[in-house]
Amino acid sequence: MSASLRATVAGDIQRIFFDPIDKAHSAEMIGSVLGVAFLGFAFTIAIGSPLLDYIGMSLLLPLSGACFIAGTLVVTNAGALSALGDPYHVIYLGAVLLGIGWGLVETVINPLTATLYPDDKTAKLNELHAWWPGGLIGGGLTGLFLGNFNVAWELKLMVTLIPATLVILLCIGVKFPPTERQASGVSMGEMFKELLRPMFIVFFLSMFLTAASELAPGQWVDIALTRTVGMRGIWLLVYVSGLMFVMRHFAGAAVHKLSPIGLLWVSCLLASLGLVALSVANDPVTGLLAATLWGTGVCYMWPTMLATASERFPRGGALLMGLMGTAGTLSINFVLPLMGKIFDTKKVELAGGAEKFAAMPQGPAMEALLGQAAQLSFRAVAILPAVLLIVFGAIWLYDRSKGGFKAVKI
Repeated sequence: MSASLRATVAGDIQRIFFDPIDKAHSAEMIGSVLGVAFLGFAFTIAIGSPLLDYIGMSLLLPLSGACFIAGTLVVTNAGALSALGDPYHVIYLGAVLLGIGWGLVETVINPLTATLYPDDKTAKLNELHAWWPGGLIGGGLTGLFLGNFNVAWELKLMVTLIPATLVILLCIGVKFPPTERQASGVSMGEMFKELLRPMFIVFFLSMFLTAASELAPGQWVDIALTRTVGMRGIWLLVYVSGLMFVMRHFAGAAVHKLSPIGLLWVSCLLASLGLVALSVANDPVTGLLAATLWGTGVCYMWPTMLATASERFPRGGALLMGLMGTAGTLSINFVLPLMGKIFDTKKVELAGGAEKFAAMPQGPAMEALLGQAAQLSFRAVAILPAVLLIVFGAIWLYDRSKGGFKAVKI
């Protein structure tokens, strides 16, 4: 919900806080703020995952709720807190706290699910991660509903406080199991040795590209597509999230037919085609079709990548699953500002220079120019999943030459 609500208020934050600072580079600034939440996630899960068995799930999960509460309050009070620094850095700090909260969630729930369902990891992790788009739907619809009543952006974002508080309350008194790695008696040294496996390194690097294909466009969709398809881009995000929510519940059937790596190959093909389609969509119909193609492509990427790492390298435990998440979110921190930079560069270029852009009044001409710039930012990301067609294709063929991949048991 927090990610979706941030996307719905990103335009308000850009207009109120960043345009007055530097209008020509305000899109890059909002891209950096949206992206740093992923950076907070990345470092949190990288540090928390190897320490999970020592600190304990029962502490880290409620702590995530506390971080979401703190981060939300910092962002929504950026104006008042600007005495401590300029609004950009205040909002940046709040986004970091939100990212830490998200990282603590992911640190716990992935190894917990792998522990509870060791023989059905791909299907169960996809079902678990169906609630990522489920939250995007809830946050997106809430933001749109409140927007109809001209509710302030601060109040929209503060809806996050409700589930964050519930996380803390629901963890009280819950007993969590030891992780699969700990229960099997695999030592910390053995767990860290798994990091050196060549195939894990391949999957780790691939996670940079799969995550960027899904999450960076998802955070950018409202700002970019609203100007190009004739409807609020957040509606497309809600639609794609609904599609993903349903489809992830049927991941087991897809994996049975294709294998996890085969499913990833097909996902990358559809994601690349979908991003190209989003870059040329110019009305609600083409926008919907492009979003369907992209959403179907990215649907299974994140949970299947996590499950693949856990199935192939179970001795790596929470550490390897956490590092996969770290790779994914680090990529977002780079790709979102890059999309913003492309957007800023193209809008100035299309206007005929920085001075002409600064002098342009708001109106249809400005919106058309910004729409063109937005489309180019999507096209630049389409190359990322296309690269993985070669990588996953080679692994898929190798597995089939060996009679098909079987999950490794500890």
